Amino acid sequence: MTYLNYSLKQLQQIDAAHHLHPFTDHKELREVGSRMITRAEGPFIYDSEGTELLDGMAGLWCVNVGYGRDELAEAAYAQMKEMPYYNSFFKCSTPTPVLLSKKLSELAPDNINQVFYGSSGSESNDTALRLVRHYWALEGKPEKNRIVSRKMAYHGSTVAGTSLGGMDGMHHQLGGAVPNIVHVMMPYAYELAQAGESDHDFGLRAAKSVEDAILEAGAENVAAFIGEPIMGAGGVKIPPASYWPEIQRICRKYDVLLMLDEVITGYGRTGEWFAAQTFGIEADTITTAKALTSGYQPLSALLVGDRIAATLVDKGGEFYHGYTYSGHPVACAVALKNLEIIEREGLVERVKTDTGPYFAQMLKERIAGHGLVGEVRSVGLMGAIEIVKDKATKQRFSPGGSAAVVVRDHAIANGMMMRATGDSMILSPPLIWTRATIDMACDRILKALDLAQADLRTA
Repeated sequence: MTYLNYSLKQLQQIDAAHHLHPFTDHKELREVGSRMITRAEGPFIYDSEGTELLDGMAGLWCVNVGYGRDELAEAAYAQMKEMPYYNSFFKCSTPTPVLLSKKLSELAPDNINQVFYGSSGSESNDTALRLVRHYWALEGKPEKNRIVSRKMAYHGSTVAGTSLGGMDGMHHQLGGAVPNIVHVMMPYAYELAQAGESDHDFGLRAAKSVEDAILEAGAENVAAFIGEPIMGAGGVKIPPASYWPEIQRICRKYDVLLMLDEVITGYGRTGEWFAAQTFGIEADTITTAKALTSGYQPLSALLVGDRIAATLVDKGGEFYHGYTYSGHPVACAVALKNLEIIEREGLVERVKTDTGPYFAQMLKERIAGHGLVGEVRSVGLMGAIEIVKDKATKQRFSPGGSAAVVVRDHAIANGMMMRATGDSMILSPPLIWTRATIDMACDRILKALDLAQADLRTA
């Protein structure tokens, strides 16, 4: 029996009775009922009632090659037929994670040649935390275990991922975070820059907050700094050009490892394979997931730099860490085919030289002037639209975040799937978007903004 045997109302009733959704007000959801997304093709998703939506979020930041790729289904089927599963414990391996590791080491920055697999970005950030603390213990400095992170950072939903992240609501519900993790200011110039402060100077000031945290704790106690190259779930906050070079300098000065979270930005999002290459960052670990398989299978890969890997191999003995599905052969087979498609179709280069620049141009020319828009910003195919009540003063609607939800709801009602995060509308579409798709998106966003403005100005 398939879902086709059920009406939308029946599915919603079953959903409400048995299914707890992530990041959801369950009482509210059960009052309105879930939208059932039942199929997808190319850049579009479709619900059970046949409504077509242009997917501006690539699922959840992940479906880089778009929907309906037969090659990925066939790769999974072939691997399942040959060998659906075996683990990477007991001194065993399977061919697909071996070959995927080789491929990732070729695509990654030059100082990275080792990979540790999980099933989600959250898992891989847990691994990264374990690994950097273990590294310093192996180097005879177990006291060097503090991690510096940022407010509003998102590093996953496990206990360690939530602790590494900087979202207050998540911390409050956790009821007790992993110790020795501190959070400093985010590089969000639109709200945090001082009057008359240039982007360059703001970037240096935001980076200095990391240095201040290191000095407060004592560099001998600080293991690493963790950051997303572009803060994704926190609202696509793009740091000034001065920020990452200064972070790199600070980490090197105090011998602090640099943990980069590229769960969102990895595999072409910024116009390079990794945002580390876009921003010139030399990281000790790079957390990746999502677009590694374009969401067709759950898989994450922690890319481990040579410095940490050498110590782990030479001094580590057994590393007491891992997952049942580390290096799952089917997920790795799909990842290999997914990377092949991205390469074959030149999607990374297209984002860098064509669709990324056009996306930025259209946001500025068509969206930035709207009465509700305080700022637009983007890198590659990743962008944000700030919703404000007053463009000149940057005054927000009250309560905070309420206006973006109105825009989002109008966007979805008019065929555009977008996400509202705080007062920001965010976009992270499939890399297969063309200039025509970008034009379509702008048309639908503008309509949503107009309808929202009519609602908000009369409320």
